[in-house]
Amino acid sequence: MSDHWEVAGHKFSSRLIVGTGKYESFEQNAAAVEASGAQIVTVAVRRVNISDPGQPVLQDFIDPKKITYLPNTAGCFNADDAIRTLRLAREAGGWELVKLEVLGEAKTLYPNMKETLEATEVLAKEGFKPMVYCVDDPIAAKQLEDAGAVAIMPLGAPIGSGLGIQNRVTIRLIVEGANVPVLVDAGVGTASDAAVAMELGCDGVLMNTAIAEAKDPIRMAKAMKLAVEAGRESYLAGRMAKRRYADPSSPLAGLI
Repeated sequence: MSDHWEVAGHKFSSRLIVGTGKYESFEQNAAAVEASGAQIVTVAVRRVNISDPGQPVLQDFIDPKKITYLPNTAGCFNADDAIRTLRLAREAGGWELVKLEVLGEAKTLYPNMKETLEATEVLAKEGFKPMVYCVDDPIAAKQLEDAGAVAIMPLGAPIGSGLGIQNRVTIRLIVEGANVPVLVDAGVGTASDAAVAMELGCDGVLMNTAIAEAKDPIRMAKAMKLAVEAGRESYLAGRMAKRRYADPSSPLAGLI
């Protein structure tokens, strides 16, 4: 854990978080998690069975003693529903580190920031540690941090779009202004997108569709693991300065 990151007192060496939706089976999901090296999985409380023993239960395939579960509020379109969902998650599994997302409407799945901010304030006061999905806006990010968010999770592009990071400038501004971890959440489509997120200085990347809908999810999970690691190494190494003109790799002086 020499290059670990920390959120709300929890330390992790993997900077890749993966989801638990859209997979063909829990078995395939578990294999993808293993290949990714992820130490956190997001769980949609309203969609994934985590409590009914009469049906296949996610915990039978992904061990919560080894992998940190991050309950999320996928499918919630107002603060009240999101808060209620996470209260149920805490009752079911004792989870306080959670992922909050409050969507504005179904077409774009963009966050409703007014409702998101309201929910963040309430959850923080109730002892939750909310990691919050938000627009790629530095001002909104700072407001969420002030309201009690333990991590800021700006979208790179619309959920499930696979378009990659559309605005590197605002993501970088959020990273520069934050005193809590910043993780790109949504929009990653392929390994190079994950590497870009890490090269911008993000603490991590969250993805689901990019792995689950790949032709070979297990292989893509491994690719994402390597991309996140490479992007992080590149960021720590410090990239060369950009120049408007060529600069020869070999000196021009003393040519024969």
